[in-house]
Amino acid sequence: MKIATDWKDYKILATGDGYKLERWKDVTLLRPDPQVIWAARRDLFSYPGIDAVYRRSDRGGGAWEYRKDIPPEWEISYKDLKFKIKPMGFKHTGLFPEQAANWERMRALIEGAGRPVKVLNLFAYTGGATVACAKAGAEVVHVDAAKGMVERAGENARLSGIYKGIRYIVDDCKKFVQREIRRGNRYDAVIMDPPSYGRGPGGEMWKIEESLFPFVQLCSQVLSEQPLFFLINSYTTGLQPMVLHNILKLCLSERKGETEAYEVGLPTEEGIPLPCGAGGMYIYE
Repeated sequence: MKIATDWKDYKILATGDGYKLERWKDVTLLRPDPQVIWAARRDLFSYPGIDAVYRRSDRGGGAWEYRKDIPPEWEISYKDLKFKIKPMGFKHTGLFPEQAANWERMRALIEGAGRPVKVLNLFAYTGGATVACAKAGAEVVHVDAAKGMVERAGENARLSGIYKGIRYIVDDCKKFVQREIRRGNRYDAVIMDPPSYGRGPGGEMWKIEESLFPFVQLCSQVLSEQPLFFLINSYTTGLQPMVLHNILKLCLSERKGETEAYEVGLPTEEGIPLPCGAGGMYIYE
């Protein structure tokens, strides 16, 4: 497991009974987490200082319950990167802090390449990976179907002092990649963080079990003559790291490289790591 251990502005205080108690700088949130199937050591809902709780609904979804007045959004830092945090629908905050483990790896690869690097970030959300890669000196194309998330990615980049080198695209990821192939545009690295299920702006259907393998095959066609890496993130419960390993191996091994597959996680004050999904990276020789 790759564990993001270098956070100063983020911390998991406690877990249990389907919830995680987190501190995002000066704000303490209690949110559901499907991985937390063990019993809590104490009643997390009575923990002192909670600012907001995301309450599940019996009818699906849920809503935030605010116990204190907090800003609608605020900033947190990870080393030289800055991000806006905002309690949003479906328990999200606009950032996945466990991805810092992947940010570190990608930055090291980009900085060590000794040449210009062009990155394609697909299903790119609010741009954690985009900002990390751009900060390392890469040129990044950021693609997501949700306009609001793309706008937030631009805000995060500017907070981190990045004002050029990122191109923001609101589009269906598959259609964009198909156009890039026809245009002859190529990238040294591809990142994707696909949803389990979703629809594009034109009603395009995405089911990860059916769509991921052919999509990785498609994306292999936008790689440059000297590719650097290809990263897949997955939050789909039950999708094992070895599945990502096999997909990468089958789709990309025509050119020599090393495949890594792993869980990503976060440390907790309880002394246990919280699993937060899976990652797979193909690193080219």
